[in-house]
Amino acid sequence: MNSNASKAYAHLAYYKLRPSISSNKGSDFKRKHGRQSATMKILESTRVTPSPNSPIASAQFSLPLTFSDVFWFKFPPVERLFFYRLNDLTLSRFNSEILPKLQQSLSLTLLHFLPLAGNLKWPSNSPKPIISYTSSDGVPLTVAQSDADFDLLSGNGVYEAVELHPLTPVLITSDDSASTIALQITLFPNTGFCVGIAAHHAVLDGKTTTMFIKSWAYICKQGNPENSSLPPELTPVLDRSVLRDPGGVDMLYLKTWFDSMGSVSDTDKKSLKILPSKGEAASLVRATVEITREDLKKLRERVLSKLPDTGKDLHLSTFVLTYAYIATCIVRSRGGNGDRDVAIGFTIDCRPLLNPRVPENYFGNCNTITGEFTKARDFLDGNGFLFGVQKVSDLVKQVKEKGVLEGIETKLSLLLNPGGGYAAKSLQVITVAGSPGFGVYSSDFGWGKPVKVVIVSVDKNEAVSLAESRDGTRGVEIGLALKKHEMEKFSSLFLAEVEK
Repeated sequence: MNSNASKAYAHLAYYKLRPSISSNKGSDFKRKHGRQSATMKILESTRVTPSPNSPIASAQFSLPLTFSDVFWFKFPPVERLFFYRLNDLTLSRFNSEILPKLQQSLSLTLLHFLPLAGNLKWPSNSPKPIISYTSSDGVPLTVAQSDADFDLLSGNGVYEAVELHPLTPVLITSDDSASTIALQITLFPNTGFCVGIAAHHAVLDGKTTTMFIKSWAYICKQGNPENSSLPPELTPVLDRSVLRDPGGVDMLYLKTWFDSMGSVSDTDKKSLKILPSKGEAASLVRATVEITREDLKKLRERVLSKLPDTGKDLHLSTFVLTYAYIATCIVRSRGGNGDRDVAIGFTIDCRPLLNPRVPENYFGNCNTITGEFTKARDFLDGNGFLFGVQKVSDLVKQVKEKGVLEGIETKLSLLLNPGGGYAAKSLQVITVAGSPGFGVYSSDFGWGKPVKVVIVSVDKNEAVSLAESRDGTRGVEIGLALKKHEMEKFSSLFLAEVEK
């Protein structure tokens, strides 16, 4: 497609020199690959509390989980990394300037986001978990130093997925308590730094996570410890009454979770431990590709030329074209038996689609899922992309025509069905994380916008990540994690398909 894809493919020559890597959290550890070794040193593990100078920080605070939060109750956290380049960044400058500003602004930002300084709890007298904050709570923050290849990890080339894991904070959960978020700031001497966040899926959706990072960046860039105010679009709405339960769906979802996990005792049912990830990352490689505005124009024109009668009725948005194209390339990259089951699915932000509308800056989960099962053969033949466009377009149109709450009661049970559905081991699942609409590349802490934003957790849940193009040209950046031979095939397909 553009030069980014060819660079990713060329970078495979470098990758082939490097054997499998295992990662390990610790105070000081090395990961050896080829002629190199990368060392991660933990400089500090602390807890950042909301600014104690404000009376807000001394108040106790709690929020109930909504039905939309409970939907994501046990799913693993979403993990994101924001890479910032500072070529003259020494350890001394990092400790004297960068880190103090990040910590102080984080403390001020938490005054607006008190739930993130708290924990997920399940009081004995509560029918469902709550988010609880007390004055002794705070956000766990790890400060580290790495001599890994910053350019490689923040670039579009191919590298092993586990390379990113040491940069990702660990979200602590137990039977009795679960952190809402965890943060890590990692220094790459003379190159830059990285901000990592792991967000509990029952507390935050992608839009809220991005709003928090943008708010932190905004306050940090202002650099005024006397004024921590936020613009309206970044000020979270914590009022849970704006999201109305259609009628006991929250408790229905809890029961679905219990049934799917075989919970029998009250102790098991009230455990706040999250599900383990699938653990696929060790065998996967990552890459980033981009679909430009010109590419999108060509794809749209191809659909309209191949479907002159029905194409005008399709929902040919940037998302539909991008997702259909990527899904087609991924299915073809795996190849194999055309009878293989494939599931395509994505989340939809319900805020603007509910009646009454939910504020754009609502804090918490406010999305639903949609998806469909199909066969690999539908993508493998010559009209695979057209098939993908029609399917994704239909899914989007169904939500808009029937409403986002249509079938809401059964969506979690379909997702968790152990005998089939999305849990079936033979199923190839292609879901979406992130959105070009989040504007992640505007997260400027005062040292420039990020050179790369990565959703690490796509290597654990068979998803692709979407973000806006960093250069502001209204293209789409796609991150994905595949097996090595599939990535090689994907790279060649991605370059060739759009030119048809």
